[in-house]
Amino acid sequence: MICVTTLSCISMMFETPSYRVMETPALQIAEYGFVIFMSLELALKILADGLFFTPKAYIKDVASVLDVFIYVVSLVFLCWMPRTVPPNSGAQLLMILRCVRPLRIFTLVPHMRKVVYELCRGFKEILLVSILLIVLMFVFASYGVQLFGGRLARCNDPTISRREDCVGVFMRRVFVTKMKLQPGANESYPSMLVPRVWANPRRFNFDNIGDAMLALFEVLSFKGWLDVRDVLIKVLGPVHAIYIHIYIFLGCMIGLTLFVGVVIANYSENKGTALLTVDQRRWCDLKKRLKIAQPLHLPPRPDGKKFRAFIYDITQNIYFKRFIAGMVLINSSLLCVSWREEESHTDPLATFSTVLTLVFVVEVVMKNIAFTPRGYWQSRRNRYDLLVTVLGVVWIFINATLRNDLSYSVGFMVVILRFFTITGKHATLKMLMLTVGVSVCKSFFIIFGMFLLVFFYALAGTILFGTVKYGEGIGRRANFESPVTGVAMLFRIVTGEDWNKIMHDCMVQPPYCTPANNYWETDCGNFTASLVYFCSFYVIITYIVLNLLVAIIMENFSLFYSNEEDALLSYADIRNFQNTWNVVDSHQRGVIPVRRVKFILRLLKGRLAVDPQKDRLLFKHMCYELERLHNGEDVTFHDVLNMLSYRSVDIRKALQLEELLAREEFEYIIEEEVAKQTIRTWLEGCLKKIRATSKQQNSLIAGLRATNEQLTTTVQDHHPEDKLKDNSLDRDSEGEPKDVEGARLRANKKGVVIPRSDSVGSGSGRKYLAPTLSDPAVRTEKERSGAKKRNNRPQAGSKNNLPHLTEGPEPSRLMRDISANKTAMPKVSNVLMEVRDWWHEQLGYNTQSSDEDNF
Repeated sequence: MICVTTLSCISMMFETPSYRVMETPALQIAEYGFVIFMSLELALKILADGLFFTPKAYIKDVASVLDVFIYVVSLVFLCWMPRTVPPNSGAQLLMILRCVRPLRIFTLVPHMRKVVYELCRGFKEILLVSILLIVLMFVFASYGVQLFGGRLARCNDPTISRREDCVGVFMRRVFVTKMKLQPGANESYPSMLVPRVWANPRRFNFDNIGDAMLALFEVLSFKGWLDVRDVLIKVLGPVHAIYIHIYIFLGCMIGLTLFVGVVIANYSENKGTALLTVDQRRWCDLKKRLKIAQPLHLPPRPDGKKFRAFIYDITQNIYFKRFIAGMVLINSSLLCVSWREEESHTDPLATFSTVLTLVFVVEVVMKNIAFTPRGYWQSRRNRYDLLVTVLGVVWIFINATLRNDLSYSVGFMVVILRFFTITGKHATLKMLMLTVGVSVCKSFFIIFGMFLLVFFYALAGTILFGTVKYGEGIGRRANFESPVTGVAMLFRIVTGEDWNKIMHDCMVQPPYCTPANNYWETDCGNFTASLVYFCSFYVIITYIVLNLLVAIIMENFSLFYSNEEDALLSYADIRNFQNTWNVVDSHQRGVIPVRRVKFILRLLKGRLAVDPQKDRLLFKHMCYELERLHNGEDVTFHDVLNMLSYRSVDIRKALQLEELLAREEFEYIIEEEVAKQTIRTWLEGCLKKIRATSKQQNSLIAGLRATNEQLTTTVQDHHPEDKLKDNSLDRDSEGEPKDVEGARLRANKKGVVIPRSDSVGSGSGRKYLAPTLSDPAVRTEKERSGAKKRNNRPQAGSKNNLPHLTEGPEPSRLMRDISANKTAMPKVSNVLMEVRDWWHEQLGYNTQSSDEDNF
């Protein structure tokens, strides 16, 4: 429907008093199409949601009422199609109401509807200020009626001073020029008979309260107040001029300033900035700064290549940049004089401009060498410089071959384009350009809404004043004969240029005009319609919409020129991040793999610096947040910058409630996931240690078992009579190590308590594990398990029942073997303790078997 409405509005632009829709089939087709499509739209919406008294009823707000109104008016006009439209008739009113159709775009575009909603939200405050100004005008108008009512009128014959004598006719001089020319001999000034008329000044009077308030309203716009002052001084004396000066001071300098302040304050309140705390307002400014921040697109210094590095250093030197900026200014100064073929100075100027263009060519070549063509092309400013330089080279060839006005015209166009490159070479100029650019982008829908209002008024003005006679303000180049010229006229009124003269020309009435039966045949105006039309347009556009644009520009100006000490992140911090990003993003793509974020965090300085050693947990949170952002895929420049901005402020003070709740929930999820990962990593490490310890224990027990078998074989060789008993003892001992090994493993499993409570707390109150290499809890549990097993086994006697193990040379050899085996043992305390317990158990078994043999 946006396209259908737009096409219908375009067709209405071709309607003029002489090219009417009632008599033009092509315009009627567009009218039928709009009504048919809108009928289908309304039918579908009503069938789907209902018309009244349903949860999603179509008639529920002003926008839907406006749609229905536009549809009814269009349908009635299409069915009626009046062939005769008298002035001030119902048919003319119907055609004027049909001009409301362009305003339907406000309801179709959500952003446009938001603009209207913001304007209407502040209608109460604007109405109060308007009432204040109306009261002020009423007071001064009442005073003016009492002072000047009926006293400003005079006769058009300068020789008549009384109203009674202002009758008959007189010879009126006709001046064809403003020059004071004296007539020659037997000559006189040209003159003509004119009837005497007693009348007020042309555009104002104080005879009644209405005319007085209209005159003061015009003065309020700084239009026509000099005429009022001059008439008061001439007719009543200089003292009465104080009246108009006091009104100018109170009404214009204070009242209108108050009106502007209310519009700006209302805009701030609707955006919510007026209700924010200082920290919240700084956070909003920071988000806007970060939104317009972009990567530098400056390739890193090629350290591995000396020549390129040398050229790189030259191009980045501040004096080289100033030299190029000076050349641009000198080149632009050549436009101070005209470039024409017949002028003698044109050829030297063109030659000098050619030399400067070659300097710019050298600059482009040097930057391509330093940055490489791919790196040079990454910057938009470099692309613009390259375009202008190529155009300059083309102009050099054109000028060398032609040398005429065409080549010179191309030359100064290139110089003008070159001048705009200076904005990117100075920080202040760059800030101003950013302010203008951001203001235009933010106010796009406001400007578009203003254009729709102007278009609506232009269509209505074509019907009301399309054939009005020419006067002081309306002429061949300023009239309402078509919607196009009406738009041009209204844009002139937006600037305040003689809008009151145009209004009075549209108020012309008989006998100063010729009435007729149709509005396109008469040259008369309409007093009431002109008054409402121009006053409403001037108030809405000049006092409200334009002041809204001023509010947007002021907001952006304060954003870019705010104090660095009041900002959460200064431009130096953002610049530091841009330089760091430029180092890591070597391909200048604006995105990097998520694994490279750690390098950026380690390289940052200033307020964004993060120390991985001191703030290890915060470092983990930041890295995981970016990993989770795009599921481990590449992250953009603004992803990392926004994350750092959130981590660098106190969110409880800076963020608003909804954003604060969402951010706290997100950070809680991040902390929980990081804690889970930490626990999972620690458990995997513990399991690896347990498996490694089990393998070492198995290998150690096997080695000790082999040593024990050798010892047993030696003892049996010395005592063959006990061989049979020793064999039975060996069979028992073969089963025992397996039981001992299983008991040790079970003890290990019991000793490792996984759900530990040893942890450190973070600033947010969450706990994070702090695992160690040798866990005392595990070691204590193992010792307790070993002691319990020793208590359950029978105790060995204090008597030495194996003298062959303690006397003679064999024991010393046995101890040497054991000490040799100790060198292969691990250096972990719990492993040594387990080996010692096993050895004592083995000695206990051997002692018990010897006692049984003695019995």
